Amino acid sequence: MVIVFALVALLVLSALVAGNWFVWRRLFRDTTRGPGFVRRAGVVVIAGGWALTVGALVAERAGAPFLLQQILAWPGFLWLALSIYLLLGVLAGEVVRPLLRRWVERRARAGEAVAEQRELVPAGASAGTALATTPAATPATKSAETQTLPPASAPAPAGTTGPAATNTTDPTPAPDSTDPSRPLAVPTRRLFVSRVVAGAAAAAAVGTVGYGTYDVLRGPKVKRVTVPLSKLPRAAHGYRIAVVSDIHLGPVLGRGFAQKVVDTINGTQPDLIAVVGDLVDGSVKDLGPAAAPLAQLRARHGAFFVTGNHEYFSGAEQWVDEVRRLGLRPLENARTELPHFDLAGVNDVAGESEGQGPDFAKALGDRDTARACVLLAHQPVQIHDAVDHGVDLQLSGHTHGGQLWPGNLVAGLANPTLAGLERYGDTQLYVSRGAGAWGPPTRVGAPSDITVIELASRQA
Repeated sequence: MVIVFALVALLVLSALVAGNWFVWRRLFRDTTRGPGFVRRAGVVVIAGGWALTVGALVAERAGAPFLLQQILAWPGFLWLALSIYLLLGVLAGEVVRPLLRRWVERRARAGEAVAEQRELVPAGASAGTALATTPAATPATKSAETQTLPPASAPAPAGTTGPAATNTTDPTPAPDSTDPSRPLAVPTRRLFVSRVVAGAAAAAAVGTVGYGTYDVLRGPKVKRVTVPLSKLPRAAHGYRIAVVSDIHLGPVLGRGFAQKVVDTINGTQPDLIAVVGDLVDGSVKDLGPAAAPLAQLRARHGAFFVTGNHEYFSGAEQWVDEVRRLGLRPLENARTELPHFDLAGVNDVAGESEGQGPDFAKALGDRDTARACVLLAHQPVQIHDAVDHGVDLQLSGHTHGGQLWPGNLVAGLANPTLAGLERYGDTQLYVSRGAGAWGPPTRVGAPSDITVIELASRQA
């Protein structure tokens, strides 16, 4: 097992090195004429960016001083996102590069043709005049002209001095290499194409990451989904559950972001609030003040919380106590009976390493199966146990919808549902993309959301 892990790690490291070398080559080596400051600066930027990324990850997991985490997190995590889109940009440039080079070469050939035509036209005469006079010359005239011209290599008559003696070459002056009408040399064309493609790739990457970061920092948008439940009584028709997951308070997203999330949730006027895990990336000591706005959450039947995998990296027991102090009700493999349906919650599967994993039998084993049941479970993979225990609706997060395209392709392989509502037998699963972001405070192709689930009774 250790050998397999080492081989996988070596493969990943090799891919990272190769990808970054390719980015450096296209952005810095191919856009310069030779070794120099720009190429060395490129090495420093790429190597330094990855050093900050690794430092940010290690500092967060190792519980380094929170100030150090904050110093490393912004540049380190943003570089992680930027490097992804720089690589994608230069790869896309490989498609554009030959097309652009062909276009430049066609323009160059057209310029050469125009220049040659200009050289054939006598000074002071128009092209039309030259075309009109050339056919009028007779063969006899051409022959006479040919006979009167001495061979180019014939020696000058004896005793002759001056220009006549030395002018034994073509009298046509050599074209000026500085003439702006002449086409660029081939190496310069290649350099031009490389700079255009590299500039476009860099601009696209910076723009993508910039907008994706702005999209996260401005706060999640509200998404509304109607979910019909066959066992839900008519009296509960229209019941609203505000689902929020993956807030990820930490060295980047702090108290201000938490306040935006709370204000957005309260603005929906829900009947119940479900916080389905990954609330934080850090200890209560460091992030307690950032989580304080959660005490302002308001709903008719209260706010409930279940752990996500990141809580177990951050001190799950301490955070369960903290959210309880803030007024939320943790559901640790537990269930509560609301007026019209049961609400249950299970711990995240990451808790198994601490003996606090999910226990579906404890949460759901003795309930009245005639009542509708809504389950809070952080990871979508827990849906199979939910189906076995007759759950009507499971509410989850965890996937972030992939967060950074094309990460959705990988996340989709690891989870039964990436985002949205799907049915598994008699059980429905809704997966939120989450309100925040982990690592880079950036989302591309997976906008953040707070979902208002409106339950619908089939009896209504």
